[in-house]
Parts: sequence; structure tokens; C-alpha cells
Amino acid sequence: MTICLQFITIMIVYLFGSSSWAQDLVKVPVQIPAITPAVTAFAIARDRGYYRQEGLDVQLIVMPSAVGTQALLGGNVKFSTGGGAGLLPILRGAPMRFMFTTFSRPMFWLYARPELRSVESLKGRKVGVSSIGSGPDSLLRELLKKHGLDGARDVVVLPVGGGTARYFALQAGSVDAAMLSIPANLMAQDAGFRQLVSFIEQEWIELQGTINVTDQVLIAEGPLVEKFIRATLKGFIHFRDLRAQSIALLGKFLRTSEDATAKIYELMRPSLTQDGIVSEEIQAKSLEHVIERAGLKTPPRLERIFDYSLAVKVRNELRARGWKP
Repeated sequence: MTICLQFITIMIVYLFGSSSWAQDLVKVPVQIPAITPAVTAFAIARDRGYYRQEGLDVQLIVMPSAVGTQALLGGNVKFSTGGGAGLLPILRGAPMRFMFTTFSRPMFWLYARPELRSVESLKGRKVGVSSIGSGPDSLLRELLKKHGLDGARDVVVLPVGGGTARYFALQAGSVDAAMLSIPANLMAQDAGFRQLVSFIEQEWIELQGTINVTDQVLIAEGPLVEKFIRATLKGFIHFRDLRAQSIALLGKFLRTSEDATAKIYELMRPSLTQDGIVSEEIQAKSLEHVIERAGLKTPPRLERIFDYSLAVKVRNELRARGWKP
């Protein structure tokens, strides 16, 4: 058994109960980077039975985005949802592509110890990210660059884990600042840490809650890919259109109070894409902060990286049927 497969076996998480009864369903292992709002559409699709309606027993498996990409390329998972972290491997030649995107704005916040008042004050300090090469890592390095700092020379960038792990590293003093996602940003705010940057309010584009698939699976198992996208889109529409029900499901998923979950929902809502599909303009912008790291002067053609054709197809079908969650 490979190390990657061992990791998958250890970290597998069955969300919202066991699916051991579903012996007639096709098992579909799917990587998620953490128990994070970015993967809300997948959690809702699983909880509401949309995957089962497509004959799929979807297993949401927690693993860091970089490991998830390795698992995807190695065939240990069918899909990964790691978002912007998948761009760098593709730009370096990995045979996979983006098929669906839940969010297009970076839902990250840079929090620091109270005495640190600016991005410039991070010089010589330690900043926590989920993993090297992840979306938060790329955004941080671009931010540092805009403020005259080099992420490899002036700041110590440390991989400290996904979800709330970065907040706890900040709380423990293991890092001086951290790139936080929901709900860790709210925890940091309540604990008195200083918000240096709200990325969701910036002009950056960061793709999150994506469906990434290898070219091999897309060619060999196209019908399965279409079913997975259709069910995920239903979860997306449920989240977008049914506020109260989605807040209840999101609170169950994140294990947060109703009040906190309502705040989280409102923070997330503006970042939603249009039916899981992003325009070519947004596709191009999503590449801007990773092109240099990939060692490229110009990116490959967008169609080599993004393929929303199945998302468009199932969206049109659902609209034609008048489907509602």
C-alpha cells in the first residue's frame, strides 16, 4: 500500500453518518482539504442525497491539498476539491483540469499578534499557511511581494495544517501570523488578534470548492464525472437559494452555533460563482499569482486548464426541467 493510500485510509471521514448500507452504489472517494465552508456544496449534496440519486456513494476524505493532488494523479481518489492549489501542478504539466468552481473570491483573512500592525511588520516573522503550494500560500506570497517582502527570504512561511489548525498555531505562539479561513477568522477576532488583510475584500481571484479531475478519468469515466457534477451543482443551488436550511446544514458540518453559522453564510455568499462556472476573464485572473511560481512567462491556453462544458450542460438541463432543491 502506498504512503498516499495509507494516508487516505487513515484520514477518511464519513460526513453525516455511515453509508455502509449503500452496497449498490458506486463508491467515489473525493478529497477535501479540511472541514471548511469551501466544500459546502459537496457536504450539502451528500447530506441531501443528491449523490445517491445519481447512484454514487461519495466518500469525503480529508487530506491537505498537495497530498490530494498526488492522490488524484495516482488514482487513489476520483476527484479533488483543493481549489487554487491545483493550478500550480497543472501549469507544471499535471494532466488534470478544473470542471466546477463553487467560489471565486479568496475566503482568507491574514491575522497576526496584536502588536503587529501592518504587512510590513511581518518581516523576520513566522506566518502559518495550510501547506506549501496551497491557495493561501500563493496568496500570502503575492501579498508580501506587493508590500516589498520576499516570501522566501524576508518571512518564514510555515505549513501548519488546514481548518482551524492555523488559528491554534497562532494562539499557541508557534507562528506570529496566519492565513485563516472560516470559522478560524471569527475565532481569531474574538480572541483579540489583529486582522491585517481581508482577502475577500481585495481584487484577487482564488478558486475554491472546485472539482478537479484527471484527463484519464474524464476520458474513461465521463458519465461518472457528469453525475458527480450534476449532484454537486444541486448542492450548490441548495446553498445559494435556501438560506435557512443551508445554515442548519452548514452548522452541522462545521459544528458551529446558529448565530456563528449565519455570520459565516453571509461572509461566503458574495464569493459564489455563477452556477459553478467562471468566465474566461476570471479563469485568467486566477492564474496571475501562480504563473511566476510555475516558471512560466505566459500561461497555457485556458482550455488546457479549465473545462466547464459539463457544468454548463447539467446546468442547462436542470433549468429546462425547472429543478429546485
